[in-house]
Amino acid sequence: MSYVFYNPNPRHKRSVGDCTVRALSKALDTTWESAYIDLASEGYEMGDMPSSNAVLNSYLTSNGFRRYVVDNYCPPCYSISDFTNEHFRGVYILCTGTHVVASISGSYFDSWDSGDEPVIFYYMKENKEEW
Repeated sequence: MSYVFYNPNPRHKRSVGDCTVRALSKALDTTWESAYIDLASEGYEMGDMPSSNAVLNSYLTSNGFRRYVVDNYCPPCYSISDFTNEHFRGVYILCTGTHVVASISGSYFDSWDSGDEPVIFYYMKENKEEW
């Protein structure tokens, strides 16, 4: 549906490689600082970097999300914009392989318009009462 500018980073009002933290803060309705600390703590406990897919997966599943893989019929053809146009209800974390974005109720939230980026896998908030 639509791109919405979102950058809760308190020190940088530009993209600084913190897309996962920005996406988590939006999807979990928390501050950038809390999302950063929680993700770093998860990585520390796992002995892995906070930016790894394993840490993201562990963190999101412990917060009520479930992981799904996009069908491999044409990965570059299925963009963030396409996803949000088809998923106009719910809370999602979209992963492109190099970028992470929050999608909520048909809009995607990012510090730049990443709508053309291909979605490879995503997480959906399982508790629909929270939508």
